[in-house]
Amino acid sequence: YMLTKCLITARGGSKGIKKKNLLPINGIPLIEYSIRCSKESNVGETWVSTDDEEIAEFSLRKGAKVIMRPKELADDIIMPDASLVHFCEHEKFDVLVFLQPTSPLLQPSYINLGLEKIKDCDAVFSVYKDHWLPRWSKTTEAIGWNINKRPRRQDVEETFIENGAFYISYRKNILETGLRYGGKMSFVEMP
Repeated sequence: YMLTKCLITARGGSKGIKKKNLLPINGIPLIEYSIRCSKESNVGETWVSTDDEEIAEFSLRKGAKVIMRPKELADDIIMPDASLVHFCEHEKFDVLVFLQPTSPLLQPSYINLGLEKIKDCDAVFSVYKDHWLPRWSKTTEAIGWNINKRPRRQDVEETFIENGAFYISYRKNILETGLRYGGKMSFVEMP
């Protein structure tokens, strides 16, 4: 039996859109989608890591637990991984599901699939299938293909792009590496 906790990282300050995590999308504050998704999945506990009192109060009202993160872990430069380490240092559990509040279309079934896959690897993350198209540099150089031998789309090996909806990893690995993934990895494909 693995004890799982979900951590949703939600800063108050954002260079792009102020207080974006509380802005309504289709009448529902953005972060509420992630809190609901976590609570409807097979995750044991749902947590929000924030530096913002308003986000903290809202999250508590929606049934999440809150860990306040230090200001130095909430600037525009810091990667979310530092907040994951901070959480892992303060809580005991086996597996961490990390959600970003900017994926309102994430469904609990994808998290549950990831939780099944983590039993056979070290980290799982969400992706979507990339449909090959010719890519070009600014100087019109072909990237990853030859203009004299343009491949057909069906002849190019399938690739997948990380979509940032969720990451699942073992707490011990996050504490050892400081990263959200590594080791033997797998992914869950989303549309």
